[in-house]
Amino acid sequence: MNVEEEVERLKEEIQRLGQIQPDGSYKQNYIISVCDVFKVTFGVLFNDDRCANIFEALVGTLRAAKKRKVVTYDGELLLQGVHDKVEITLKATPA
Repeated sequence: MNVEEEVERLKEEIQRLGQIQPDGSYKQNYIISVCDVFKVTFGVLFNDDRCANIFEALVGTLRAAKKRKVVTYDGELLLQGVHDKVEITLKATPA
């Protein structure tokens, strides 16, 4: 899987695990609109079994997505445990 494919899969997983903020009416496993903003903590993403099976290097995929301005989060490098509560935001996609 190339980097672009991994970033696309990351977007899907953030939508699956995340919550629409703050003006959406998101319910788990339902995607309301491509314009909504999803957030998930690094700990939830890192500890999810499905994500563990998809991403060989989750931190590298997150860095690539951040460089492409697909996601935002504080800091450069996220580490398990230390950064479990850091929010990762999937940026809104124009309709």
